[in-house]
Amino acid sequence: MKPNYRRCVSCRAIAPKEALWRAVRQYDTGVVQLDQGMGRSVYLCPESQCLAVAQKKNRLSKALKAAVPDIIYQQLWQRL
Repeated sequence: MKPNYRRCVSCRAIAPKEALWRAVRQYDTGVVQLDQGMGRSVYLCPESQCLAVAQKKNRLSKALKAAVPDIIYQQLWQRL
């Protein structure tokens, strides 16, 4: 079975889905969460420069079409 590839919302690099972080806007509540749930999702490389650019240019909010709380960015910075 072929691996599923996804594109980083920040640097636009293509990588296997398991190598990227996932942020999800829940389809029923609109709440943004990390790594779980069903709904619109975006992927981000686990690198500091990708996270910094995504936060600076508000890429997660634009791609998810929802406001991303600061706690999500704090959780991602802790993962590094």
